[in-house]
Amino acid sequence: MIKYIDEFRNKKAAGYLINEINKYSQIKNINIMEVCGGHTLTIMKYGLKELLPENINLLSGPGCPVCVTPQSYIDEAVALSKKKGVIITSFGDMLRVPGTKSSLLNEKSGGADIRICLSSMDAINIAGYNPDNDIVFLGIGFETTAPTIASSIQFAKKNKINNYSVLTSLKTMPEAMESLLKDDKVNIDAFICPGHVSAITGTGIYADIPCKYKKPCVVSGFEPTDMLEAVLMIVNQINNNTAFVENQYSRVVDNEGNIIAKNILNDVFEPYDAKWRGIGIIKNSGLKINKKYEEYDAVKKYSINIKKDNNIGTQCICGNILKGINKPDDCKMFAKSCTPLNPIGACMVSTEGTCNVYYKYKKV
Repeated sequence: MIKYIDEFRNKKAAGYLINEINKYSQIKNINIMEVCGGHTLTIMKYGLKELLPENINLLSGPGCPVCVTPQSYIDEAVALSKKKGVIITSFGDMLRVPGTKSSLLNEKSGGADIRICLSSMDAINIAGYNPDNDIVFLGIGFETTAPTIASSIQFAKKNKINNYSVLTSLKTMPEAMESLLKDDKVNIDAFICPGHVSAITGTGIYADIPCKYKKPCVVSGFEPTDMLEAVLMIVNQINNNTAFVENQYSRVVDNEGNIIAKNILNDVFEPYDAKWRGIGIIKNSGLKINKKYEEYDAVKKYSINIKKDNNIGTQCICGNILKGINKPDDCKMFAKSCTPLNPIGACMVSTEGTCNVYYKYKKV
């Protein structure tokens, strides 16, 4: 049994997997989409694209929560930051995401009280130390971070912390994957499913995709040999003309997932039709605070109503990059006017954003 990180990066093991992939992947071209920013990072950091045969094409999907957060959400956060007595708390990457006219970083430099947190419980602590201010936490992410945000809301209600609320833009992954398969412009043969999300949800959430669309799904870990083994599993499924959910990441993920975390999610949130930056509205793909905890919903607390959601810019192709239609190199602004220091599109902001990862590890 593999126990140590260097075992997951063993050249001999990687070489064996690559040889197996080459042996069994010659039948046809295969488009495999990973829907996790952590997987995109592994692929680019370790040069996995260059190690695989030419007929296997790895596509980066909408796996970065910062990247898919719509402009209207940023505009809402910017509007809240201008309200007297409000302290905005957020994960660090969010500060640089462009809204329609501004970003949270711009507002912070202009005097707004915006503080970086590592978790929603950090925001709860800030609420305790600032009883005369209203603390708004920017709750973004997928099923991975959603339970911790739900827990902070439960904690606030139980302890009667009334100066805390959450502006949510939480997304769920299976609905986005199915939406991509319905898009005629997108060509996907199989999915590498996100490991961290699956640790919470279990592998069962992907069952409809092989059943309805005949597309293999393999949950993968984040080390190079994890991902190479996941690719081999997909190749074997395609060669055998089968499609089912397979779990490469069994040391962390099981079919049921984290029951406690899922119960917390079900207690606090309910699904709704969410907007994804560059993609649009996806039915039942978001989590919003339910009626039981509505006093902690910043949208209702502050009656926010930002209707307009402009595109980032006529030349930015973040939407097509998030769908796997284009790669960052296809964008005219990539590594020129759009860089990590000057992100024009959201995909360039986060360390797990496709454009940011390509920029960091691109060939010179």
